[in-house]
Amino acid sequence: MPLICYTPKEFTPATRRIIDQANAIIAEYRAQGFDLTLRQLYYQFVARDLLANRQSEYKRLGDIINDARLAGEIDWLAIVDRTRNLRSLSTWDGPADIVKAASEQFRIDMWEHQRHHVEVWIEKDALVGVIQGVCEDHRVAFFSCRGYTSQSEMWSASQRLLGAVRAGKEPVVIHLGDHDPSGIDMSRDIEDRLNLFMSDALAESDMTLTVDRIALTMGQVRRYNPPPNPAKVTDARARGYMARFGRESWELDALDPVTLSALIAAAVEECRDAEQWRRDSAVEQEHRRRLGRVAAELEEAS
Repeated sequence: MPLICYTPKEFTPATRRIIDQANAIIAEYRAQGFDLTLRQLYYQFVARDLLANRQSEYKRLGDIINDARLAGEIDWLAIVDRTRNLRSLSTWDGPADIVKAASEQFRIDMWEHQRHHVEVWIEKDALVGVIQGVCEDHRVAFFSCRGYTSQSEMWSASQRLLGAVRAGKEPVVIHLGDHDPSGIDMSRDIEDRLNLFMSDALAESDMTLTVDRIALTMGQVRRYNPPPNPAKVTDARARGYMARFGRESWELDALDPVTLSALIAAAVEECRDAEQWRRDSAVEQEHRRRLGRVAAELEEAS
């Protein structure tokens, strides 16, 4: 845990309490295998009645976290920015090294013998890091819509899903978005445009496209009680939204990562044959063992 002091600073008792509370929340989620964005951390403060749900408090928390990291009081790896990442090529020390890596990373298509083709789509790029683990565990592709999906990407997605239809699989898109005027409408938009591009092929195959919005729902708002925001009255869809749900809206970020992961896991597991999954897992493990033996032989020969 890199606690590195670059700029020493004395904190007031009130600020010190916020730093200690931040570290406690960070430790709680780290123990469960999650890191947090600043916005997710802020929502945890609001949900625990530690800060008011105001933009000024969000900015104040950001300033405190920044100062605390520079002063060596908060781990530099604890708060992440999931929208900016360096990409590079992998390298290996020798043939044995790459085969060993292959043995650890080898995967078969666990959905090849399943009835459904499943993808997880999420509204916000900043939450991709939250859903990545559960999606990889369940071997489903995941995609950041970044708001309303572009026409180019929607068409590409339709062609990908049509490939699954031609292979005899029912396409399922699991969607997660904010509970606000646009976030609610995005699920409708995804279903409408995919059906536009896929309707003929779906009719010929006697299959249907399922777009399953699993979050945020009003039921989840009532159950988990995330902190609300005012509905965006400038949104063209605001009038219809407020007529149904009132003047408050809720961000997906306000659900804690454990809850988001559990919702995705439950939705994916409903789409798969558990017994077939166990059989394919056994096949995969045997392939990994074979690659491991090859890596060991190469290591001995080097």
